[in-house]
This record gives sequence, C-alpha cells and structure tokens, in this order.
Amino acid sequence: MDQFCFGVDLGGTTVKIGLFTVDGMLQEKWEIPTRTENQGAAILGDIAASIQNKVDVRHLTKEQVTGIGIGVPGPVLNENRVQGCVNLGWGNVCVADELSALTGMKVKAANDANVAALGEQWQGGGKGYQNIVMFTLGTGVGGGIIQNGQIVSGANGAAGEIGHMVITEPENVVGTCGCGHQGCLEQIASATGIVNLAKRQLTECDEASILRQYAPLTAKDVLDAAKAGDALACRVAEQMMQALGRAAAYIACVMNPDVFVIGGGVSRAGEYLTEGIRRYYQQYAFHASAETPFVLASLGNDAGMTGAAGMVCNF
Repeated sequence: MDQFCFGVDLGGTTVKIGLFTVDGMLQEKWEIPTRTENQGAAILGDIAASIQNKVDVRHLTKEQVTGIGIGVPGPVLNENRVQGCVNLGWGNVCVADELSALTGMKVKAANDANVAALGEQWQGGGKGYQNIVMFTLGTGVGGGIIQNGQIVSGANGAAGEIGHMVITEPENVVGTCGCGHQGCLEQIASATGIVNLAKRQLTECDEASILRQYAPLTAKDVLDAAKAGDALACRVAEQMMQALGRAAAYIACVMNPDVFVIGGGVSRAGEYLTEGIRRYYQQYAFHASAETPFVLASLGNDAGMTGAAGMVCNF
C-alpha cells in the first residue's frame, strides 16, 4: 500500500499544500487563501478541510497518510507551539496539536525558513548532504540550519535568524532594521537592502550609472547592472556579497556545514552571486572550512511544503 504525507507552507496571503510520497515525490500541489481576519481563527480549519477533501477525492485511508508537516512564519517550539505570527494575527498557538485534532493525523510544525532549508536538503540544492545552512535572500533575509538531517531550531525557536546578525557598522546601512538594530545582514543582502544602498549611492554622487534610468529601482536592476559592469552597481553588489561571505564564515566557525545553499528571489543572480560570496568567504573563513561549497537552491516556491512534508517522513 502506497504511503503519502502532506506538506503545508503557511504564508500571510496563501497556503501552499502538497501531497507527497514518503520518498519525497510531489504528487499534487494547490493553494488556498489565508484568512487572517479574527486573529486567523479560521486558518487551521481551512487547512484541515482542504486536506480532508484531497484524502476523500483520492480515496486515501488514514493508514496511508503518515502525517502532515506545516511551516509557519514565526518561531516554533517543540515542533508544536508558535510564539506569535504577526502576519497571521496569531499569539501563542499549539499548531500541531490543533491541526492534529482537526484531522486525526500526526502533525509536526516548524518555522517556514527552517522547513524550506529542510526541503532543499531533502530534495533540492542540498540533496546528498546532511549538514547545510541556507540563506534565503528575498524582501528580508531568512535562514535555516540542518544538522545531521534535522532542523536546528534552538532554545527559543529562533535558530537560523541569519538576517539579524549585526554584520557591519550603522553608517554602512540605511536606516534601522525591522528588528530594531542597525547593521544587520538583512539591511545589506535583502532585496530591500540592495535597493536602499543603491539609492543612497545615487543620491550621494553624480557618477554616471544605468541605474539612474530605473523607476522604481529593483534589486534585479542593480545586480543585472553589476553583471554588465556598471561601476556604481558593482560597488553595491560587492558590499552585499562581502557581507554574506563574512556572515557565512562566522557561521562556519560554529556549524561547519557541508554546504551553503543560497535561495530566495535575489539568488536568481545565479553563479555571479554564489561565486562572489565564495570569494569573500574564503578571505574570512577558518582554514579547515575554507573550501565549503556554495550552491543555488533549486526548489523555488515548493521548498517550504517539501520540507514540511519531510518532517513527517522517515527518510
């Protein structure tokens, strides 16, 4: 009898759900809206109903379903309790217990960035490695740590908050990070940070740059211009890659991963980005870990639900 599991990636706008075989093969995926009104009271019920509908349509027995994994946008303790999700309107919610009660299935919960890292380790860019650190470079900078094939969540569920490493002095960034500090990696290496740094340089000098023709300016514009040799864009890109290389070197002194996986929208810059990070990483890394490779994530938007499914599979 075939065995299946469900992976759920819970976001502030949509919920991505996938049905997987227990060896990680995606069978079907779909989305439902995230109803955040009334402090998100309907969210888990909607997920349970959607999963039950899929079980009924596919004529699956409860014995065929090993469980449900769910990634949520907040710190999670003991694969169960989330300590507040601002985007969902949640306070402290025992996600796994409540979803299990609604479905009658085993449920495990984890932070969404951590399950994305697990997805890449299981079926994506980090496949074949047991110890990975993932940087997710999007609107912000997220991260996930996988050690011996397992998510490292830390004492308070906050392990992997790579974006809030204070990596430089306040004068090298624009404004204050959302966490309240200045000099965070997120202020340099996120799409938002890249644009802010480029805009500051454009304001502070009269240097010719192709970036002056873009309105609104995006991180892709900056990185494409850097690839094309635009001097101002290159300075911004080098600052970003230097910060990421330095952060990775610090992390390697503690975690010593097999590989660093780079994902998120900014990672579409490809090998230009990974090679630039690696170049700076090797300047700062301890000699024993200086050859740690950097690879691109490969699962895209499916990473979260893939990793969530992986939590309830015996792989």
